[in-house]
Amino acid sequence: MSHKTLIVEGLSVEFAGQRVVRNLSFTLEPGKTLALVGESGSGKSVTARSLIGLAGEGAQVRARRLQYGDLDLLALSDRQWRRVRGKDIGFVLQDALVSLDPLRPVGKEILEVLRTHGWGDRASRAARVLQLLERVGVPEPALRARQRSGELSGGLRQRALIASALALDPGLVIADEPTTALDATVQAQILGVLQEIKAQGSSLLIISHDLAVVAQLADEVLVLQHGEVVEQGSMHQVLTAPRHPYTRSLLDAVPAEHERGTRLSPGQRTATLARAPRLDQPVLLHARGLGKRYVGPDQQVRQVVDGVDFELRAGQTLGIVGESGSGKTTVARMALGLLETDDGQVCFLDQPWNGSANTRVAESQRRALRRDISVIYQDPLSSFDPRWSVGQILADALDVAGIAPPEQAPRIRSLLQQVRLPAELAARRPLQLSGGQRQRVAIARAIASNPKVIVCDEPVSALDVSVQAQVLDLLADLQAELGLAYLFISHDLGVIRHVSDEVLVMRHGQVVERAPVEQLFESPQHPYTQRLLGAVPRLPSAGVPLQVPPLEPENAVLLFDESRLWKIAI
Repeated sequence: MSHKTLIVEGLSVEFAGQRVVRNLSFTLEPGKTLALVGESGSGKSVTARSLIGLAGEGAQVRARRLQYGDLDLLALSDRQWRRVRGKDIGFVLQDALVSLDPLRPVGKEILEVLRTHGWGDRASRAARVLQLLERVGVPEPALRARQRSGELSGGLRQRALIASALALDPGLVIADEPTTALDATVQAQILGVLQEIKAQGSSLLIISHDLAVVAQLADEVLVLQHGEVVEQGSMHQVLTAPRHPYTRSLLDAVPAEHERGTRLSPGQRTATLARAPRLDQPVLLHARGLGKRYVGPDQQVRQVVDGVDFELRAGQTLGIVGESGSGKTTVARMALGLLETDDGQVCFLDQPWNGSANTRVAESQRRALRRDISVIYQDPLSSFDPRWSVGQILADALDVAGIAPPEQAPRIRSLLQQVRLPAELAARRPLQLSGGQRQRVAIARAIASNPKVIVCDEPVSALDVSVQAQVLDLLADLQAELGLAYLFISHDLGVIRHVSDEVLVMRHGQVVERAPVEQLFESPQHPYTQRLLGAVPRLPSAGVPLQVPPLEPENAVLLFDESRLWKIAI
């Protein structure tokens, strides 16, 4: 590993004459961490990509100086860049599902980096893959290395991507949202890995919408707005005594610091009275003894959900938290009736909605009930047809809800108005929308059938803090207006505390703790819940070293079985 200084002077980036980064300058020395923060579209990712020669087709990158050690980054050819990327500069992309090859096991993805740069022999490369996966907290690394990205949870995919970037121990690591979609304990472990890299003398350039993550890692922070630096300074100064109004608005939008019910959007922060438990409301969704088993690639049966019980009442928000692979999304899919249960039963509106084929309602009744339960997915872009306009997407949802075509146009305008979007967006396609706009369209689609229950599967995990605040406020407004019940799944404990009435904590497919939200956060009873809450980075801890939780013993065992190593290398 070589320790070099990155010098950026007067960096500007243009696309088709439109400047998206303006006159940006900074110096990043070995062993230091610089964080770029700002809303979507502020120029953070374009800046990072410009530093590795991947600004994009049609990009015009200009700078007075763009140098890493003795390398003039502006003068590198494509061939020279291929030697530099991975070896000198590692890059962690934001979207692991898009970045990883869906047809190759993730172990081979990492092997490709080692092989391309001539690192080691076949056996040592295979061993290195497992070491890297364990280093970033992947349980059962030998098994996971043989799985494709589509077979892994979002958190495991992100960890595999980080392992690939660290394969050759580069002197500079550029990480674009490296902890997005990771649960609290794994996020803390990844932050620990990045801190370890920094301690070994490497430089880190971190892009993150999570200001608490920035507080744990950064020495210096640059705040970008519309491609320009509006504030620059030490981490402590920027996050505890910001000078610019835009920086203050970003900090005000962080939900972890506000009681449940407080509006988060800038200029709209108003406190509301604490909500009373909704025990007088009818139970809409009722699960008893839910269980689900899968046969893995090694032909072993894995119990991914075991004995899960819960009730969801009208107007209530039930939060579900747990590490990646704990069974949260599997429970949600069974609640939605999209995945059959192996054990137990789900009752929806007093009807046996999911369970044994002999006891659940007929399929015709299930179709009728589907109008009353809906879902907001984690990544709306992957759940939309990219060829369809927003209007077509909403019309399709209205078709399913039984709304006749002549009545759909005014209903589409009404839906867009409900989610605070202008009517003219109906003509646009998903790729023409911002991340926050896409998520609002996803919410509009979810409420199109006037449902009683909405399952929210990580609905704000990929959004920056200000857009996240707007979406959370919107969900709260719709709940109050329409009496919706939310089954809310999130790895972000600050968000869960902000939105939930009651919380289930899942571990290894089981519920280990259930409690009203404030009771759970103020007085957690189970050691696992205590560990989850202890791993959450917080803004008030700025400057205090992060306490990284160790991997649990069953997850820390490296399976150095020679036959498995060769299976990865083939």
